[in-house]
Amino acid sequence: MNAFSWIFLFFLAASVAVQWWLLARQARYVAAHRDRVPEAFAERIPLDAHHKAADYTLARARIQRWELLLSPLVLLAWTLGGGLNRLDGWLAGFGLPALWHGVALVFLVVLIGALIELPLSIYNTFVIENRFGFNRMTPGQYLRDLALQAVLAVVLGAPLVAVMLWLMMRAGDYWWLWAWAVWMGFLLLMLWAFPVLIAPLFNKFTPLEDAELKQRLERLLDRCGFHSNGMFVMDGSKRSSHGNAYFTGFGRNKRIVFYDTLLKGLTPEEIEAVLAHELGHFKRHHVLINLAFSALMSLAGLALLGWLSQQAWFYHGLGVEHSSPALALALFLLVTPVFTFFLHPLGAMLSRRHEFQADEFAAQQASARALISGLVKMYRDNAATLTPDPLYSGFYHSHPPASIRIRHLQAL
Repeated sequence: MNAFSWIFLFFLAASVAVQWWLLARQARYVAAHRDRVPEAFAERIPLDAHHKAADYTLARARIQRWELLLSPLVLLAWTLGGGLNRLDGWLAGFGLPALWHGVALVFLVVLIGALIELPLSIYNTFVIENRFGFNRMTPGQYLRDLALQAVLAVVLGAPLVAVMLWLMMRAGDYWWLWAWAVWMGFLLLMLWAFPVLIAPLFNKFTPLEDAELKQRLERLLDRCGFHSNGMFVMDGSKRSSHGNAYFTGFGRNKRIVFYDTLLKGLTPEEIEAVLAHELGHFKRHHVLINLAFSALMSLAGLALLGWLSQQAWFYHGLGVEHSSPALALALFLLVTPVFTFFLHPLGAMLSRRHEFQADEFAAQQASARALISGLVKMYRDNAATLTPDPLYSGFYHSHPPASIRIRHLQAL
């Protein structure tokens, strides 16, 4: 161990302690407000629905506690416990070329991590989600999704990792600039391809057939100057009863997507208001802002990796005996979340600001009252707690708390 080992342990302990503290606050706050519907929602949400939301939040908090126990132990096993070092030594026995040895190392780290997390994922899907009436996924569907995700990880991820490692080996001291260009190209390609090539592998997308609703929404699109590749209904109900709407894609591949569960629960006016909110993100340039932010963060991250990969203390401080591009990449992916954890509130704050701006746009292009009633139904149907702990919400939540958001819309 060296000085960096102790710095890593300090940040790991601090992040875990803060997460435990925030989660405990959230559980206490939600439990304390379980028996009374907030005044702003008293006429719209019955007490039994409020009880369900509180109980659902508390059940998910118990899962999060197990995750908080497991994740640091796994990370320590990979790093100071010598797990990554031993995996690298075991792979060396196969005599693979350096590039493919590195690709195998990175993929095995990801695969083993996913397998360790799998029991909690299964419990969440088939116990917690079942208990509250949300899960509609069969074990067979769950296994098919896992298999398809694994295939996509290999088909899309292996070439990307191979190119990154090749650049680290061959492109000189400024390899990270080339790697950043490759990463941004890959990101833009995925934004373009996801709606038409990847998402249909998991769900069925059919054009919106309700002629009256379609005309209403097309008028909204015309008012907003938004051109898309169509409005589609996704069969989200085959996996969950949760509802949502979003637009996705890039360039000519932009499309608007509604969960079938959402269309069944909202009126046409409410659907129009929800869509106006989503269009607000586009018209207020939130997609471009987030893309630019992602580009800057990835550039900074790759530049940092370029420097760290040349520092012996980085490897030794994290339990690795020798240096290599693959070990540098694997270590960086493993430990970066520890050091960036305390930046979460900044990202959440920016996201909540965007939500307020999208609500303001929706109030201009549709009905603020319809958006309020639609959101209340979504809170109820998705069992979203109306009473999150303020500190917990401020640290983690990308959307404003329900009561604050509704007050903002009422003011509009």
